[in-house]
Amino acid sequence: MTMLPSRAGTKGVPRAARERQVLAAATEEFGRRGYEATTMAAVAARVGVTKPLLHHYFGSKQDLYLACLDPVGERLLEGIRAAMAGPAPGSGPTPLRVLRALFTALDGQRQAWFVLYDATLPPDTDAARRAASYRRAIDGLAAAGTAELLNAAGSGDPLDADALAHAWRGLCTALVRWWVNHPDESPEAMVQRCARLFAAGRALLAGDEEGG
Repeated sequence: MTMLPSRAGTKGVPRAARERQVLAAATEEFGRRGYEATTMAAVAARVGVTKPLLHHYFGSKQDLYLACLDPVGERLLEGIRAAMAGPAPGSGPTPLRVLRALFTALDGQRQAWFVLYDATLPPDTDAARRAASYRRAIDGLAAAGTAELLNAAGSGDPLDADALAHAWRGLCTALVRWWVNHPDESPEAMVQRCARLFAAGRALLAGDEEGG
């Protein structure tokens, strides 16, 4: 079988650059359409390469998905762990530090969040297991953070912590979805917007307590 050249892609583009183009396009496709609806043909067409070349570079669709998943999973975990390790001067409370880490990790590839949280992954596959392992790790960090916040507020009920951790994941997903639809918003602008929303929520709750 004739092997494709390993040092360059089509049309004179170096292989490393072509692979970056493919990963960017595939991340967008997987994030927007989900694993099930994404095809290798569609990714190849977006980049302007042939489907055989895409298979030569990345193997199967699952292999391509994993190549998109791993970088975002690692970036998110690294950023969230650093955010929870301790505050930097002026970095704000833990929830805002975590959101800053999340937005920074996704900057330039906002759809990557939905690559990680993809409900269409085939069960009992390497893709589903790898994505689940990243989600468990992120959920574990969220659970530790929410439990710490609730303990500081005087609530030791583990079900409170579990409910808040689930709500936090939903909030993050909703914020990223909004961010995708507002491409001019920078990560720092999103952090400041979240700070205003949190402050408004605290003021609303304080007002309800005073009225009651």
